[in-house]
Amino acid sequence: MHLLTQIGRYLLMLKGMISKPENKKMYWKEFMTQCYEIGFGAMPIVLIISFFLGAVTTVQTAYQLVSPLIPKTTISMIVRDTIMLELSPTVVCVVLAGVVGSKIASELGNMRVSEQIDAIEIMGINTKSYLILPRVLGALVVIPALIVLSMFLALIGGRIAGSLANILSTESYDIGLRQNFKPFNVFFSLIKAYTFAFLISSISAYFGYYVKGGSLEIGRSSTTAVIVSCILILLADYVLAALLL
Repeated sequence: MHLLTQIGRYLLMLKGMISKPENKKMYWKEFMTQCYEIGFGAMPIVLIISFFLGAVTTVQTAYQLVSPLIPKTTISMIVRDTIMLELSPTVVCVVLAGVVGSKIASELGNMRVSEQIDAIEIMGINTKSYLILPRVLGALVVIPALIVLSMFLALIGGRIAGSLANILSTESYDIGLRQNFKPFNVFFSLIKAYTFAFLISSISAYFGYYVKGGSLEIGRSSTTAVIVSCILILLADYVLAALLL
């Protein structure tokens, strides 16, 4: 019953988030603020993780493909598909669940505990749409862009690692990237990116918006938001792969 209550309250929050819009200028300013904070706040960790993901994937793939009958270009083909289908959208979004999700949950939780949300509601403003909607929309805009950047940097990292480790030349790596390329893989990774972005932002906002207690409960709600987001990201990853691949 507790789980059903949580799900129902989450769905009601989503309904209230898209109803009774307020001043559009006020929403636009908050939306741009969230895009800036989410994007630039998470960009350094995304850049570092993506580069080394590509490098490690290239080295380990070359270690497993030991047969001389397999052409070197196969390494970059496997790295390309692995990064696009799984590593960049899923691993990076799990990391973003900790970076972005905890930030959203702690911000809203602090506003709830300090009664700022109650003060906004007294002024007749729909706090769900004013506080939650810009964060969800900002995540839907910024996180897929970060995933695209992550895929590009991971492929660059794999190219550099393959050349430095004498695994394969940059020419062979580039040839493998172009062989048997399926544009649907990019489309599929973007579907996952948008799905994960919505889960991260909305679930974190839910746990922060409905927090009760003091600073200790804010920390607990942030931790719970990250854990639930990661579990649902992995579940959605499996569902999308089973339905679309």
